[in-house]
Amino acid sequence: METATLQLMNRVEFGAGAVERLAAELADAGVRRPLLVTDPGIVATGMADRVAGLAGCAVARYDRVPANPTEAAVLQAREQFLDERCDGIIALGGGSPLDFAKAVALLATHAPPLAQYAMVQGGMGRIGPTVPVVAIPSTAGTGSEVGRGGLITLQDGGKRVMASTHLLPRVSLCDPALTLSLPAGLTAATGMDAFTHCVEAYLSPRFNPPVDAIVLDGARRAWRWLRRAVRQPGDLAARGEMMMASIQGGLGFQKGLGAVHALSHPLGALQAPSLHHGTCNAVILPAVLRFNRPAAQARIDALEQALELPAGRTLDAEVARLNAELGLPASLGELGVAPAMIDPLADQAMQDHSCPTNPRPLRRADCVALYQELLP
Repeated sequence: METATLQLMNRVEFGAGAVERLAAELADAGVRRPLLVTDPGIVATGMADRVAGLAGCAVARYDRVPANPTEAAVLQAREQFLDERCDGIIALGGGSPLDFAKAVALLATHAPPLAQYAMVQGGMGRIGPTVPVVAIPSTAGTGSEVGRGGLITLQDGGKRVMASTHLLPRVSLCDPALTLSLPAGLTAATGMDAFTHCVEAYLSPRFNPPVDAIVLDGARRAWRWLRRAVRQPGDLAARGEMMMASIQGGLGFQKGLGAVHALSHPLGALQAPSLHHGTCNAVILPAVLRFNRPAAQARIDALEQALELPAGRTLDAEVARLNAELGLPASLGELGVAPAMIDPLADQAMQDHSCPTNPRPLRRADCVALYQELLP
């Protein structure tokens, strides 16, 4: 009989208006001086001001989170956290601010550098209790609101995950109404991020039947509702379904991901071009599904049945079709990735924490071949 350790999630308050619980949640956590962590895009929408006004206390603000968070920026926010004597963090935005906030919480209570806490360096055991984080996602895709990890580009240029149950947000206020203003392109890219999380977690060879059931439902949910969320941005029901798919995909992290993320993470660490993680996942997923099919035929069959694909249609071809329908790129070349980048990208991919849970063993030559296939 298989054995497993099942660690599922933190507490989530889900639904329209959930963000209005912020003051009560901060008070319950004993937080009197939070640092609001967000990015310039969120500030431009006015959402940062609104959330600060809901805190019920004085709020410090770090609003310069990079699109792909860096250790240098984390150290700046850590200095502000300590200088202003903050005692908790409000993380507002997409996956970048949420992951960034976890890293700031870590270094607010642990000595730098971040590299010593990276999962691939055995850092999980070095992470103890941190300051409370209240997560408020403004997109539906990353799953960071229920994830125990934060992905950061370190000083050496490598993109690494720091993971521990101590990094789980104390509570996540998942309010689909906050995603209503998300542009169509970002709705599509973040939605494909959620879908990819569900698919990769389902294909992971680790034994975790509860998570399998959750992510299979999440894949079905995203497949059904993503088109509508993109085409009808004001549809709160569609936004809610996609936010739930994001949560379900985040729960899948407990099983591990696979080659899509092993290949995507190094792309996100590039200085130029600056690439969106969800977009990269969408581009890469069809090729990885073809690569994995010999090792995961039964699971891919189950996904195709769950998504009710027409007879004779394959999941990889239908994902490529969906990408085109949503206006997403068809290749990495369209994103500015050049052939000369492939070798260093492959080196980084082989060091990624998602490699061991791909259903088909992933060699460096496979990474090179997949990147080459995706370039045109």
